[in-house]
Amino acid sequence: MQRIETERVPIYVWGRIDDPDTLAQARNIANLPFAHHHVALMPDAHVGFGMPIGGVFAAVEQVVPHAVGLDIGCGVRAFKTSLRRDDVESRLDEVLHATMREVPQGFDWHHESQAHRTDVFDDVPDSPVLRAEKARAEKQAGTLGGGNHFIELQQDPDGFVWVMIHCGSRNVGKQVAEHYDALARDLNKRDGSPVPAQWGLAHLDVRSDAGREYLAAMGWCLRFAKENRRLIAESVRTVLLRRFASVSFEPDIDVHHNYASVERHFGREVVVHRKGAVHARGTVLVPGSMGTASYVAEGLANPDSFESCSHGAGRALGRREAMRRLRREEVLRDLERRGVRLAKGRQHDVAEEAPQAYKDIEEVMAWQTDLVRPLVRLTPLGVVKG
Repeated sequence: MQRIETERVPIYVWGRIDDPDTLAQARNIANLPFAHHHVALMPDAHVGFGMPIGGVFAAVEQVVPHAVGLDIGCGVRAFKTSLRRDDVESRLDEVLHATMREVPQGFDWHHESQAHRTDVFDDVPDSPVLRAEKARAEKQAGTLGGGNHFIELQQDPDGFVWVMIHCGSRNVGKQVAEHYDALARDLNKRDGSPVPAQWGLAHLDVRSDAGREYLAAMGWCLRFAKENRRLIAESVRTVLLRRFASVSFEPDIDVHHNYASVERHFGREVVVHRKGAVHARGTVLVPGSMGTASYVAEGLANPDSFESCSHGAGRALGRREAMRRLRREEVLRDLERRGVRLAKGRQHDVAEEAPQAYKDIEEVMAWQTDLVRPLVRLTPLGVVKG
């Protein structure tokens, strides 16, 4: 870990961050008047909106919607099955395409409400944006979305098959983030906040009505996102049980990586913002990119990272840059060489998620040996992408 000592509070950096835009955003965070003790950049850090993805910072009595992110509660769920690779290999395409039929992807939703499958809609906070989005969210529960979200079948070193799911709060999280960011910008302008508007770091006092309302809405989005992953996992288990009647499943592991949490660090109660970072306590999941390894690991609760670790490999190329540099045909041939089956409805944008568009997951893990201890290395067999 290296330290940058030139700003109001230091920046602790795990790994090598060469991108000047990522560092500029980290410097902005470090100069916030309410930033506490230091800012931490995980080894998968890359530029985001307002705050780097892979960034962690603690705020005194303030919450910053864009330091949480648009996909509130985005995270990863995984579970081990009793199946071995030899059991599924001949039926892998069948399993992937059946999963695609069970779990809507991209902009597709369920045709009917899924509220009967979960209790998350029984207690929705009184927020105008949640009231407006509730009916749509009921149809989006148990759906994958697009972009870097995935359902992946993987194998561990003993040949057992795992399922890993990466997704978040769908459109409702985005609407909550944008609504409260707009509200924060208006309040900051009215109150003369010293934070420059162009930084994209509008903030809410957590003691205010608006701040409390955002925290409640964000907390509900975390619950919704976790339920979304649970429902997808339920659908995948159904697909497997229909084809392998004797299959059994170990308990799920679930972590989220876009959220804010009230915690105590360096002698003070603060609001810890983890944008593309995982609370590294207990068992954590660190997925790679499409076609590369993922890890189940033990979080080491390192205080210097605010008890955080990376949320994945992290982008090396932006989506547009990846589309410019990488040809679809080359990406598909590369996946074939790696022995990874891809199930994706539309393949025109497959280059966005190519392994070459991401950092090397092995390097990322090597940079954070003081943050996590690897437990299981998982390699991909097949993946469903939106």
